[in-house]
Amino acid sequence: MDMTYYDHGTPAERWERARMFFDAKDFAAAARVLDGLVAEVPEQTGPRLLLARSYYHSAQLRRAEAELRIVVERDPVEHYARLMLGRTLERQGRQEEADAQLRIASALAGDFAEV
Repeated sequence: MDMTYYDHGTPAERWERARMFFDAKDFAAAARVLDGLVAEVPEQTGPRLLLARSYYHSAQLRRAEAELRIVVERDPVEHYARLMLGRTLERQGRQEEADAQLRIASALAGDFAEV
């Protein structure tokens, strides 16, 4: 497949293209754009989170999990990444692992259970 369309332009242009695909619910196309962008700017959380969301919504759950684990490793208090990781693990039938991530996400969001 010709990837030039997905890799064309500045990082900012590719970010906008990826968001456009994501907003249009073309998650696979968004992932193709974001994959190259994340490789180019691996330290940026925003593109990596959107890549994980694109993978999640296109049922590429192992890939979503891998990206989310990188975000959580770099920023353990990234609430949204923890929530997404929990949801991704749930969809893979890994409930015990999911519950641990979802509890952490709730605590980080301040959603403490009544005692």
